[in-house]
Amino acid sequence: MSIANNEVIIRMVGKLTLEFPDINQLKVREIIEDVLYKFDLVPQELGLVTSNDTIEKLQIYLVVKKLDGLSITTLKGYNSNLLIFANRLIKPLASITTMDLRMYLAQRCKKLMPTSTNEQIYILKSFFGWLNDEEYIITNPARKLKLTKEPVRLRQPLTEEQMEIFRQACITDRERAITEFLYSSACRLSDAVTISLEDINWEECTAVVIGKGNKEREIYFSIKAKILLKKYLKTRKGISNALFVGSKNPYSRLGGRSIEHEIATIKKRSGLGVNVFPHLFRHGKATDLSNSGTPIQIIKEILGHENISTTTIYAKVSKENIMHEYRRTS
Repeated sequence: MSIANNEVIIRMVGKLTLEFPDINQLKVREIIEDVLYKFDLVPQELGLVTSNDTIEKLQIYLVVKKLDGLSITTLKGYNSNLLIFANRLIKPLASITTMDLRMYLAQRCKKLMPTSTNEQIYILKSFFGWLNDEEYIITNPARKLKLTKEPVRLRQPLTEEQMEIFRQACITDRERAITEFLYSSACRLSDAVTISLEDINWEECTAVVIGKGNKEREIYFSIKAKILLKKYLKTRKGISNALFVGSKNPYSRLGGRSIEHEIATIKKRSGLGVNVFPHLFRHGKATDLSNSGTPIQIIKEILGHENISTTTIYAKVSKENIMHEYRRTS
């Protein structure tokens, strides 16, 4: 299939998706490919490439990435940041140089932390890499961009005593259920908010979630979490298939911000002098597993990491365990 044919297909799928959000993109693509099978389209020459071709190619890029399985949240982030780029650097894509990108990043990231700066660099690398692969541009100006060195900040999980103080500060059944589930499952907040009742196997204490990269995986939770969840489900109001719902009518699915607010409220009530947020429970569970002797490969699977190096960031080994192992071999 020619490049022109492929671009027409992508544009048509993109336009139809905007008009009909629930459309089956893969099915539509198959139909259009079938119609164009015996045709070889030729693009109309309109002279020089216009300066707004970034917006045009961005729309195609986002459609392709959606077909590749990127989450809606990730796509929205790419879209908003690349729109800022397109409005600040008004040049034909084919004429953009590495220096152009460096000058743009210098302005764009002037007040950003290294982590946020690297996000901007990664987005440009992804976009221009795709443009180059699809032969929209001859050379990739983002290839030479280097990521900024990020300072290593060790997140200290709650101690056993702090975790118990936090548990004791919970008042409602929902607070207890959310706290115990997040800690025992070590799941991401984004996973927890999407869980529905039909995703849960109560007998085995497992649940199926759609994680990063739109990949399905199984998470596990404790018997204690199961008991607290069941109690919460019996006492909550409304009818919903979501695991966690709001406490007021219409009792809709609880979002990530709402759960973060709930954890912040419990933390304030507990009097703990440390910052507590949902992701910290994930670190805490990983550390507990590590300290109990769970192999790092198993912890990797529990956390749903692609790379084991990421798991080592989460799983901290306690000072007591280090001293014990040192003395044992001395």
